[in-house]
Amino acid sequence: MALLSISDLCVAFDELPLLDHVGMNVKRGERICIVGRNGTGKSTLLRCIAGECSPDSGEVARERGAVFSYLPQEVPQGLSGVVFDVVAGGLKETGDLLAEYHAISSSMAGAHDAALMKRMDEIQHQLEISGGWRMHSEVDRLISHMGLAPDARCEELSAGMKRRVLMARALLGKPDLLLLDEPTNHLDIDSINWIEEYLLNFAGSLIFVTHDRMFLRRLATRIVEIDRGILKSWACNYETFLERRQQDLLAEEKQRARFEKKLAEEEAWLRKGVRARRTRNEGRVRALMRMREQKQALRSRIGSIRLEAQEAQRTGKLVIEIEDSSFSYPGKAIVKDFSTTIVRGDKIGIIGPNGSGKTTLLRMLLGELKLEQGFLRQGENLQIAYFDQLRGALAEDKSVQDNICDGNPFLTINGKKKHVVGYLQDFLFPPERARSPVSVLSGGERNRLMLAKLFTLPSNVLVLDEPTNDLDAETLDLLEEMLMEYNGTVLLVSHDREFLNNVVTSTIVLEGEGRVGEYVGGYDDMLRQRKAQPAPVSASRDEKPARERAAPSGPRKLTFNEKREIEGLPARIESLEKEKIELVNSMSDAKVYGSAESVAAVMQRLGQIGAELAHAYDRWAELEERR
Repeated sequence: MALLSISDLCVAFDELPLLDHVGMNVKRGERICIVGRNGTGKSTLLRCIAGECSPDSGEVARERGAVFSYLPQEVPQGLSGVVFDVVAGGLKETGDLLAEYHAISSSMAGAHDAALMKRMDEIQHQLEISGGWRMHSEVDRLISHMGLAPDARCEELSAGMKRRVLMARALLGKPDLLLLDEPTNHLDIDSINWIEEYLLNFAGSLIFVTHDRMFLRRLATRIVEIDRGILKSWACNYETFLERRQQDLLAEEKQRARFEKKLAEEEAWLRKGVRARRTRNEGRVRALMRMREQKQALRSRIGSIRLEAQEAQRTGKLVIEIEDSSFSYPGKAIVKDFSTTIVRGDKIGIIGPNGSGKTTLLRMLLGELKLEQGFLRQGENLQIAYFDQLRGALAEDKSVQDNICDGNPFLTINGKKKHVVGYLQDFLFPPERARSPVSVLSGGERNRLMLAKLFTLPSNVLVLDEPTNDLDAETLDLLEEMLMEYNGTVLLVSHDREFLNNVVTSTIVLEGEGRVGEYVGGYDDMLRQRKAQPAPVSASRDEKPARERAAPSGPRKLTFNEKREIEGLPARIESLEKEKIELVNSMSDAKVYGSAESVAAVMQRLGQIGAELAHAYDRWAELEERR
């Protein structure tokens, strides 16, 4: 028997069913990723499997005695209690014993209460019999890996930290089937790498929803797509899935075109006034009626989002220069002696563990925080659009369109006047949804709305703090392309490794205790450059560093950024060679040769050109070999 069997499942929240008579079987050991556009029913399917949502019809059958564990996308209301107790609660009876033991240990704090001591002895005996001590160590290990304090109260934690608590609880006890809805949201890269390794060695089955394409690639043994209410299963890797799905869509378009043509021909025949009541024509009329019904039942795919940033006048070449800068909070150094120069067109990625100060570094670069030492210089004519600032700017009680234009029906994007409803349709908000209040939007819709609002602001510097959460893979691809074509400068905080690989030209890493490293290229490039360095992870982790585990072990395709780089290298090399010849020829000029300063400047530049050429040729060879 299958571990999980879904048959004839239907769920509808509107006129069109979200899940339309779908079925799926899950075997032991499978790792299935559910993919699909925002709003297609991925979370609803997980909730039905977990028993959190009742379908309109159909059946979800579990193997007898199988244990399922579920991590929801949103933090449930009213999550309270000590972190250790909430995590241990995933073990039911053993969890209650562990929670009681932990509470007694904390309350005694060196005191000797005879009644409590007796109860502790009883609990210890029960834990020894049930093997609970091993689970006590597992609770401690998971809490440590999630970067949590075991005695902290959940009521006082941020939403992101609460999700970490729920993640630890879901992983505890190694259930037969683990259901994870966006498990990487609010986790730093080291935690994501650790969870990947944990799940790769997980003995049970896994069904998960994620926007993290690298996470998907490493874990999924099967991909199930939700498309217009039905499930399509693909037993292949992600790249093969993308290719096969594109072929299926092309075949579907051709089939639909033939159907539309046939329907138009039959409609034209009927309009010619043929006497349909004749016996030989009645069958043709009935067939036409069936075609009309089929036409009404056809569901179109969700369109692609259209992203266009409203660009302001260009900045000067220098955008931001910061030198020998330091900043700290009481008892914690964020940055020590950090220097960097950001020029127009740079795409800078900023990464580091949660709480390391990524947003603080952003605010330093933007001049919002006063440096303890060092200096900051910003270029002229900076117009900054800051994604994170807009998170709190969405008015929950206002409609989607009023959040964009505050009652004005028109807005101007790059000199073109647009109606706000038409503009929102570019971000996949149909007219009826544009009139809905923000309070009813899903996480993905909120992020799309924030992007829509961001791109109404003229900018030449985009600052994006975790823009990828809850966005589907197709929207992420389009956002990547838009950022690469954006003529201004981008400062990007993200834990999405593939997004970083495809967008950024250099990476700044907060490595702890005020240390900041800067590396050329994206996340994988950074890993290669610092391979010999120890990873900045907690000393309590007994496995090898997460950064080393994450390093790719074999060849991979060129990223979008690397493709652009290799295309530009021949012109770059030619330009350097030409400059070198011109400088050598200038040495015979009396004005240059007769001045010691001019000769020194030429020789210095020749040395720089030699180094740049050597690096360019090495990089070209490296990328060509990889391609």
